Amino acid sequence: MLFQLFSDPISLISFLIALIIAITIHEFSHAWEATRLGDYTAKYQGRLSLNPLHHLDPLGTIFMLLVGFGWGKPVPINRNALKGRYDELKISLAGPISNLILVFILTIPLAITSQFWGWNYDNNIIFKFIDIIVEINVILAVFNLIPIYPLDGSKMLTAIAPRKWSNQINNFEKYGPYVLFAIIFIEYFLNVPILAPIIMGVERGVRAIISVFIYDIIDGIKYLVGLL
Repeated sequence: MLFQLFSDPISLISFLIALIIAITIHEFSHAWEATRLGDYTAKYQGRLSLNPLHHLDPLGTIFMLLVGFGWGKPVPINRNALKGRYDELKISLAGPISNLILVFILTIPLAITSQFWGWNYDNNIIFKFIDIIVEINVILAVFNLIPIYPLDGSKMLTAIAPRKWSNQINNFEKYGPYVLFAIIFIEYFLNVPILAPIIMGVERGVRAIISVFIYDIIDGIKYLVGLL
């Protein structure tokens, strides 16, 4: 993916900035939710910060640049500091949810400018930049829901699974990175689509749902304006 962007400097710069924003928001939200629930481990390690350098995982960032999906540096969690049965689930969900909230917020100006001024991806640099941020945030949110360690989905699985499965899940987590690398290798180098269709399908679904909701609001505004 990165090599394809070299032909378009604006897209390349936009992609890199969007990647940094998405990962930073994602990991900061994990740290914020953990701190809110009484686990100060992330806070003491400097993760309750919007400084991207605290959150970028070298390997995850490289994969995001090369194949279009990756991950940030996992936020440490002390399960003994958590009181609620599903606190770990809440912490794991905080990252993807924060990315989708940002998508919703940024989709509003995209929809408004498209409706009222006719701006689109092709004729406006700002529009293009925001659209790339939206795309990266959707991809990061969806990709991290996959239940393979070190992605958030594996921690969600741990949080909701019966305690008697903990040993099996822990054993599976040891092989999680190898499974993930194998899938990415098959996807990218052997050109066998595995994750991409799922991620792109969910991305289109999320965009469609948000767009319909926002366009309904715009239609309502137009109707009210027409009454004046």
